[in-house]
Amino acid sequence: MNAALLLLADSRLPAGGHGHSGGAEQAVRTGAVTGLADLAAFLRGRLATAGLAAAALAAAARELAAGPAADAAAWRELDAEADARTASPAQREAARAQGRLLLRGARRIWPAPVLDGLAAALPRGAHHPIALGAVSAAAGCSGGEAALAAAYASITGPATAAVRLLGLDPVGVHRLLAGLAPAMEDVARAAGSPAAWAALPAHTAPALDLLAEQHLRTEVRLFVS
Repeated sequence: MNAALLLLADSRLPAGGHGHSGGAEQAVRTGAVTGLADLAAFLRGRLATAGLAAAALAAAARELAAGPAADAAAWRELDAEADARTASPAQREAARAQGRLLLRGARRIWPAPVLDGLAAALPRGAHHPIALGAVSAAAGCSGGEAALAAAYASITGPATAAVRLLGLDPVGVHRLLAGLAPAMEDVARAAGSPAAWAALPAHTAPALDLLAEQHLRTEVRLFVS
């Protein structure tokens, strides 16, 4: 295993991930998630939908960043594919905020012209999976490793948020995540990197879209998303 993958997936990486719950805060507020059993179902659903799409985008971004075609037009085209797979405006803004923070830190940790090019091409911020894929290339990770990091991030953030929101046993939540490890690996393998970006997985979760929009209108929030 590439040690850089561990650094990318580390929650201590200063990239703002701690400020996002991936829909968990609103799911708790509406009563959709009340304990470990609900959280398990929430995470499985998130991994199979948003997680798979994020993993595929990360793998595609990694391949683009590692090749000769990573110009501004290509980055904007791939970012448009991410937009097309993110129906909720609130989720788009959250993804861009996370991508912007990740890229800002990564340009200091793993300096590379391709990261500078991505930042210039998308000044509002690239979607987080695209930034993650580009950073994975700069860090020396493979496309599969980029996909695995994206799959991992899609459920560990909400899981950590649920511990804070519900006072769940951290060991019990981590045991739940350990049980999902094979599913994360399956998602990373399924993500692939088709030559045609339009063929990337586009699995969606309408419930997550609705939760994101509701969360945005809530006055008192612990998490940005």
